[in-house]
Amino acid sequence: MQIVRNSEELARARGAIEGSLALVPTMGALHAGHIALVEEAKRRADHVAASIFVNPAQFGANEDFGRYPRREGEDARMLEEAGCDFIWMPSVSDVYPAGFSTRIHVGGVSKRWEGEARPGHFDGVATVVAKLLVSVRPDVAVFGEKDFQQLAVIRRLVADLNIPVEIVAVPTVREDDGLALSSRNAYLSEDQRAAALALPRALDYARGAILDGTPVPMVLDTARKSLIEAGFSRIDYFALVDAATLEPLDAPAGAMRLIAAAVIGTTRLIDNLAV
Repeated sequence: MQIVRNSEELARARGAIEGSLALVPTMGALHAGHIALVEEAKRRADHVAASIFVNPAQFGANEDFGRYPRREGEDARMLEEAGCDFIWMPSVSDVYPAGFSTRIHVGGVSKRWEGEARPGHFDGVATVVAKLLVSVRPDVAVFGEKDFQQLAVIRRLVADLNIPVEIVAVPTVREDDGLALSSRNAYLSEDQRAAALALPRALDYARGAILDGTPVPMVLDTARKSLIEAGFSRIDYFALVDAATLEPLDAPAGAMRLIAAAVIGTTRLIDNLAV
């Protein structure tokens, strides 16, 4: 497996690929959820590349860019064992060279939820994903459903800009007790880790209650209260949305998604569940 660190090396590595290529974009600090993306990528294409880039453009001024976990050696070992052909590991200056002044904004699906809680976040995501897709030129790109709104933004980006790539989604990978795997779980203390289980449990309760016919506003209110009682200090949102548009729903209608973001200690967790 080759580690590619600049645009010239990337051009050579990409040129050496014969057959189809799938890309798994990551910010590193890999876990079993990322490896599930690689496994799906291997089923979809002849070759697999992964990218590792902690993207400063998607972090806000008071967010965790500086302390975001970085473990290049361990990540590279995991990707090699998983069967990647090469890793694209660019520097910030390679992705955003001097004079870089372009920012991509995806309207509509980025407007609410994470878009309100983290202003500018999805502009940074859209910009870096566009650069990754244009630079690597994969036939397939694989993303996890845990970042469900991000997935919707990327699908809109690819459709609107006519980028010739198939976007594939992989269901959220969870611990045995139900907590969604996340690189940020490493921030949690033992007590916070135990309390964090209230988030997937609240989603599971809400799904069951909605399907049983309990009024949606009542269900969401009960779920939010359960998070506060469990020790979450802030709930950015806990909502039932249309799975395609991400617009909020007050009553069941078609394909739906429960989405949530909440803070415990200093760690912000997100999760979602299909309804």
